Amino acid sequence: MDTLTTHAADTTTEAVTETPQLPTQLPRIAEPREVAPEDARALSKAFFERLRTLDEGTHERQYVRNTLIEMNLSLVQFAARRFRNRTDGTDIEDIIQVGTIGLIKAIDRFDPTLGNEFTTLALPYITGEIKRHFRDTTWAVRVPRRLQELRIALARGKEELHAVLDRAPTVRELAEHLDITEEEAVEGLVAANGHSSQPLEQDTDESSDTAARPLAEILGTEDPAIELFEDFRTLAPLLNQLEGRERLILQMRFGQEMTQAQIGERLGISQMQISRLLTRTLTRLREGMLAD
Repeated sequence: MDTLTTHAADTTTEAVTETPQLPTQLPRIAEPREVAPEDARALSKAFFERLRTLDEGTHERQYVRNTLIEMNLSLVQFAARRFRNRTDGTDIEDIIQVGTIGLIKAIDRFDPTLGNEFTTLALPYITGEIKRHFRDTTWAVRVPRRLQELRIALARGKEELHAVLDRAPTVRELAEHLDITEEEAVEGLVAANGHSSQPLEQDTDESSDTAARPLAEILGTEDPAIELFEDFRTLAPLLNQLEGRERLILQMRFGQEMTQAQIGERLGISQMQISRLLTRTLTRLREGMLAD
């Protein structure tokens, strides 16, 4: 511990001094935010060890805890840089404030006796708090500012009317209360759906006794055969409009997979005539399907 104190005093001469009012063998750091990250990591170990021995509400514990927070703010700044390019207008200072809450939670929950590095606990807490902030305060789907403000007004109006009516208000009642049209109220309610989303990885049916499954596993996918089915439904009435010989040629060519020469021999006409009849018939069917 003496070596750690001496090292801190040498590297931060102006920031670290001894004080008799503080716990013994623990340095007094005047400017914790100016301590270099490497020094902060070493000092934090000593401060965490001392924090475990102090009682809640004491001056010494408040000093140790506050110093730990300020010395490790560089972790918050490091984590916040991952979110600085977000396009929703969130200021980097707001992100740092939110991340600091995660840092404080990590400090209060860290147990140095487990032998883990503080950073391994702190960074997940910090980034988790920042992500939770974006999840709760930003929109899953970008909507105009007018609709964002309308959603807030509608939510406030719902609460006010529910307190008066003792039930959920109707769209008309909301519109009259906010002095807007019913169309505007509906538009705002629909836009509110873009404020939150459900992750595909989130488990569903948590109340069931069976194991929950991620939403991505139960969402339906487009059946590749559905397009073929729709084509058949469109084609059927067009086939009924063909003459008998045209339908027979199509059946022999595509149903029985006969060659044009075999069809011509069966019907007593040349292969060239079969080719022309097929081309004309297929063109008519294609145009009919495209028109539908």
